[in-house]
Amino acid sequence: MGHRKRHAPKRGSLAFIPKGRSRSLKGRLRSWPDVEGKPSLLGFAAYKAGMSHSFIIDDDKNSPYFGKEIVVPITVLDAPPMIACGLRAYMETTEGLKSFREVWSKNLPKDLRRVLNLPENTDPEEGLKAIETNLERISEFRAILCTQPRLTSLPKKKPDILEIKIGGGTIKEQFAYGKEILGKPVSAKEVLKEGQYVDVSSVSKGKGFQGVVKRWGVKRLSHKSRKRVREVGTLGPWSPSRVMYTVPRPGQLGLFQRTEYNKRILRIGEKGDDVTPKGGFTNYGVIKGDYILLSGSIPGPNKRLIRLRYAIRPPSAKVGTPTITYVRV
Repeated sequence: MGHRKRHAPKRGSLAFIPKGRSRSLKGRLRSWPDVEGKPSLLGFAAYKAGMSHSFIIDDDKNSPYFGKEIVVPITVLDAPPMIACGLRAYMETTEGLKSFREVWSKNLPKDLRRVLNLPENTDPEEGLKAIETNLERISEFRAILCTQPRLTSLPKKKPDILEIKIGGGTIKEQFAYGKEILGKPVSAKEVLKEGQYVDVSSVSKGKGFQGVVKRWGVKRLSHKSRKRVREVGTLGPWSPSRVMYTVPRPGQLGLFQRTEYNKRILRIGEKGDDVTPKGGFTNYGVIKGDYILLSGSIPGPNKRLIRLRYAIRPPSAKVGTPTITYVRV
């Protein structure tokens, strides 16, 4: 008889090693896309309220259900306006981007003091003039924005502070846009539009310390196993005489930083009652104002801060505004 080939594929994905807890509950974005057109913020932030489903008209011409009504799962985000607290200018150096100067608004939210020590008696005009006289040295602008959790059903008062790049137009136009929004609330409709694809960054649901079966999908050993059943069969060979990193081991599961690409915005609304179920979302509550409907699921539990960014590698096919016929509430 010939040699029988043994099929033993790897368990779990090694692409996410090391599986360590995220340092922050806010998603981190390390890059921004290049966009054309008028200057605008390239991202937004909202809080995950829950999931539901809706009926939409399929507008994908390559789909066998094109033009027909289909059911899609949706994620509902509570998206109150964000306040533009400051403007930060960056210049390009041999060591990468370096902050040139930042300007803070005069009228800052009082809740911001719960997070950081605010600069007192600031004069934004002085900083704006310094930036304007050195525009040839500036390579990009980023706005410093904070959320307003008091406008949501969250049991928190501390706002989340984020830095979002201003894209589109020339440096001079970006500077004018940054001055225009400084100190003002910015709504989701001013930044995003329905039908647009966005990238979603958040921290997944934490599951604590788990074994190899749940953490890596390792198959349980036989019930006649000499010692344990929910462990790996061996930690490795005699040589090399060490436990290699590719061997599944128990440890932290969940609370990982994750970014998912090309989530489509189905609707940006202003009346939360239109999508809030009777009694509110489980573990969240009622949406009081602006909201965003995303197609599909996203990482993280309810109440988690979700960061949205213009798609860095969007689909090539052009898409329009989706037609929603029904939303389950």
